[in-house]
Amino acid sequence: QVQLVESGGGSVQAGGSLRLSCTASRYTVSTNCMGWFRQAPGKEREGVARIKLASGSTYYADSVKGRFIISQDNAKTTLYLQMNSLKPEDTAVYYCAAAANYACYLTSGALKAPTYGYWGQGTQVTVSS
Repeated sequence: QVQLVESGGGSVQAGGSLRLSCTASRYTVSTNCMGWFRQAPGKEREGVARIKLASGSTYYADSVKGRFIISQDNAKTTLYLQMNSLKPEDTAVYYCAAAANYACYLTSGALKAPTYGYWGQGTQVTVSS
């Protein structure tokens, strides 16, 4: 079973940057994708970015395209989310997730929460104006 632990959240002013990390322990060979999601108060959890572990191919939500970068380390045990040009609307709890489901390869499933079977506990990101 995959265990995921996020870190790197915090408070920043609009226009600033943060980098989130997610460390995976007890990794399984069946994990195909890793993703970042976020959930703001009163809103549904939304997908932010996905990376295919085998190829490194990435996919982003339109709301963060060009500002956020998802990446993984060479050992593929740590996932990152570099967040630049942050906006107040980026304020949320950010979660990393792992998917064995091949639906994560498809644009229809890449940023959908039900595609992912393993989740971290989340880290708060607050962007002030």
